[in-house]
Amino acid sequence: MNAVTSDQVVNALPLPVLTIGPEGNVLDANQAAETFFDASIRVMRRQQLSDILPYDSPAFALVDEVRRRGSGVSEHRVDLSSPRYGVERRVDVFATPLGEEGAVVLMFQERTIADKMDRQLTHRGAARSLTALGAMLAHEIKNPLSGIRGAAQLLEQTLDENDRMLTRLICDETDRIVNLVERMELFGDERPMDRGPVNVHGVLDHVKRLALSGFARHIRIVESYDPSLPPVHGNRDELVQVCLNLVKNAAEAVGPDTLDGEIILSTAFRAGIRLEMPGSRGGRVALPIELAIRDNGPGVPEDLLPHLFDPFVTTKAQGSGLGLALVAKIVGAHGGVVECDPSPRRTTFRVLLPIYSARDGRETEL
Repeated sequence: MNAVTSDQVVNALPLPVLTIGPEGNVLDANQAAETFFDASIRVMRRQQLSDILPYDSPAFALVDEVRRRGSGVSEHRVDLSSPRYGVERRVDVFATPLGEEGAVVLMFQERTIADKMDRQLTHRGAARSLTALGAMLAHEIKNPLSGIRGAAQLLEQTLDENDRMLTRLICDETDRIVNLVERMELFGDERPMDRGPVNVHGVLDHVKRLALSGFARHIRIVESYDPSLPPVHGNRDELVQVCLNLVKNAAEAVGPDTLDGEIILSTAFRAGIRLEMPGSRGGRVALPIELAIRDNGPGVPEDLLPHLFDPFVTTKAQGSGLGLALVAKIVGAHGGVVECDPSPRRTTFRVLLPIYSARDGRETEL
């Protein structure tokens, strides 16, 4: 067996690693760093660390501290956000001295996925609270509202046209509240899902036809599919509901008056994402199937991102804030993950789902 070199070991690491010289120049980088910084090692060796990281990054102070102390230092949740890498990119940085010439090794561990997993658990807790609230409202509110609506209809028969406007307003508002309560009741539906192999392209094609015949007829919808994808393990009707909600949100973000409005539907195979998620039957589960819905609307306000999938959170004047919360609940019940990657004029919602195994009808362990 041939001896393994240090370069082979470093390149085998899944985390980006940079070696920084005494003058701040990049001496070396592993393959994960090339992918992470979207630059070849040949290009990076001609650059300074300041050419790669945002000018105000705490990583510079970390390098200085390592040289001053002569020992390793780490810092968590360092923001590397920049137009080059997207709006949201946070990492844990581990720095250690290399030799006695002032060289420093930096290793980066992206926090984005971990933080999004934390949000998924928060979303599920909120959904459980909403389940109880929906059941209570269904009993305590819907019945009295039916009585109010019936009384308004009886009263309408004895009024002139001007006063009938008020009774119609009462009926319209009671209908709106009943509709809201019924949507909340969806969170209380805990019946076991009938799951099996689902073709995600069939789901997206169906949603595209619905969108173009109605709410998105003024928008260009582009498809970018990986035709070799295997089926996912899920419920087709519920996945249609997920994609329909996301495409409808994208269409509303673009708006009816945008001349170049565009929604991109894409699929891809993303190996390497493996998580222990509630709702999966096999413990740790691989989520290699990605469905992405991208729009060129104005984007999501940054302060809204941590709460985007929480119930009643919305930027729409007439929105209930339940659409994305329901998406998070359905995707979570499938053992999957939904995330938002916001950028100006390029907001992307990604759904990661487990693959279907015909062998035993369960998620494939990759």
